[in-house]
Amino acid sequence: MNDLDWPDDFDRTPASDREPYPHRFRVSRSQAFDNIVEELGKLGAVNVRVETAAPHTSKAPHRPYADRDPDHPGVVAYFERGGDGFAVPCDRWDRLRDNAQAIAKYLDAKRAIERYGVATVGTEMSTQALPSGDDDAVAAEPPAHDVLGVASDAPDNVVRAAARSLKKEHHPDAGGDEAQFKRVVDAEEAMLDE
Repeated sequence: MNDLDWPDDFDRTPASDREPYPHRFRVSRSQAFDNIVEELGKLGAVNVRVETAAPHTSKAPHRPYADRDPDHPGVVAYFERGGDGFAVPCDRWDRLRDNAQAIAKYLDAKRAIERYGVATVGTEMSTQALPSGDDDAVAAEPPAHDVLGVASDAPDNVVRAAARSLKKEHHPDAGGDEAQFKRVVDAEEAMLDE
């Protein structure tokens, strides 16, 4: 049995917390894995690699053999886009098919954000970015408009509304993250000063 190459900085679901997917994906296991590759193709991804702890077929290397059910049902889709490396892992569910289809649905949702003009896939995929491999590298703060989830040329009223919502969500007095709250405040100030 193969080991699953789980990306650094992504939490794993403890085996005791995995559960059956409650909504019954209506696809076969092969189709779920094909859906990942299809969605990544629509994103313009290159060097796509889909990994599981099961051996994969040589004819379709993104698919595990149908009769193999490893102890760990996690699935990871690795790919490059725009010169950056990304990983989309899922091991929340107790079946390979369900984790694969969850990844496909996630990728489709990320593409939808771009289609509807709310943000760019590059922005949305930043949470899936792999570390650069340079241990001394310091992660750059995302641009102010990315922090607020608005367009870079959003009008002031849109900036204020997005910031107000995020400040409420992340306010330390309401149990939110103080660092994230400060990022939102700084991003709002930066965009309103432009």
